[in-house]
Amino acid sequence: MDLPYRSPSSRPAGEATAVRPDLPLPPRGMPMMRARRPLKRWRYIGAFCEEMMICVGSARVGPAANAWWAAWDRRTGVLHGRTWLRRGGVRFSDGGVIVRDGDTAIELRVDEGSVVETICQVDDTAAYTWTQKQAARPVRGRIALPGAPVLGLRGLAVVDDSAGYHPRRTSWFWSAGVGEAADGHIVGWNLVTGINDPEHDSERTIWIDELPFEPPPVRFDGLAGINGANGERLDFTAEATRARHDNLLLVSSDYEQPFGTFAGVLPGGVELRSGMGVMERHEARW
Repeated sequence: MDLPYRSPSSRPAGEATAVRPDLPLPPRGMPMMRARRPLKRWRYIGAFCEEMMICVGSARVGPAANAWWAAWDRRTGVLHGRTWLRRGGVRFSDGGVIVRDGDTAIELRVDEGSVVETICQVDDTAAYTWTQKQAARPVRGRIALPGAPVLGLRGLAVVDDSAGYHPRRTSWFWSAGVGEAADGHIVGWNLVTGINDPEHDSERTIWIDELPFEPPPVRFDGLAGINGANGERLDFTAEATRARHDNLLLVSSDYEQPFGTFAGVLPGGVELRSGMGVMERHEARW
């Protein structure tokens, strides 16, 4: 396999155009097993507004499914949410998602675009991972929470579509966010260590007014911040934290994912005027 691969539109100008590997990949679909590993796949949308930060996701490991939603209400200081060990009340469609959970209703519509696709080999096997990332995409929608009037939403979103044949045990740190640079440009980011993170052609991406570029490898300071390769520092202030530990017969998952704000300089030297998003620590046995 000629990997890693990163979509041509997000590679530096002047580089030779990469050829997408001849592998079973979305949208064609991927086999349920490869290299004796089950297919893992997920879709995640995070929407960030002044009043509310929301995430919605669903995942499958082989035939097993789970789904989740969370809404951090910055007006009231209350974190709402639920996780199902099944498909639950989450329904994704092209460019959007609908959640129905008792008295809670969420509808989000993302203006998708500027997609960065990466494909990485796993270990020295025939296994591989695929992902598409988007950030700082316009999002609109509404949310109804118990005992509160319907709130219209307008903000910026991140979208994570991933699938692959990951190692049995996988551990990573991840951050995705949106904001405004000191010079007024709209920015978004997807930064990671531990998964899809080779030195070059990784999923690490910074978007500036929809134009993506790949920064060098980063180092996470736990969930407190991110250090860039050239001395940049992005500090994180948590406002509310999703956390869950599931230890099932064949699968376990231990994660923390706080919502919050960012300040400092993004890898690549982009100074932030404002930023919001998520940090994540995740250890999976799957």
